[in-house]
Amino acid sequence: MTVLKRYVLRLFISIKYITANVVDRNNGRIVVTASTVEHSIKESLECGRSCNAKAATVVGEVLAMRLRVKGLEQGQGRGIHVDLNKEVEKKGFKNRTKIWAIVNSLRNNGVKLILDDDDDDNDNTSRPSY
Repeated sequence: MTVLKRYVLRLFISIKYITANVVDRNNGRIVVTASTVEHSIKESLECGRSCNAKAATVVGEVLAMRLRVKGLEQGQGRGIHVDLNKEVEKKGFKNRTKIWAIVNSLRNNGVKLILDDDDDDNDNTSRPSY
């Protein structure tokens, strides 16, 4: 059985490091990764003890470049899925600028992202109907 959301963006954010992975959900393997732990990325940044939105942007750019090399910037036509609400909830509200920096960097470099919402959009009880 194939999964509709085949490629998914997963983010790991700590005080010192930022890691972004694209995971193939059909076999559970990481297809492409970029992180501030890598020597080449770490040297180009001045993170010091913490990473900021600038570091997140660089991670997004490197991830986009590696996706292009693998030919997966379009996610084999289906795009790469990311659930922003879930990512912000898991990483904490203070890290939302880093999450958005990665997402915007990927978009600006031609990666097709599909933003998922787990909220029930069909349930309009909170919205008034006119």
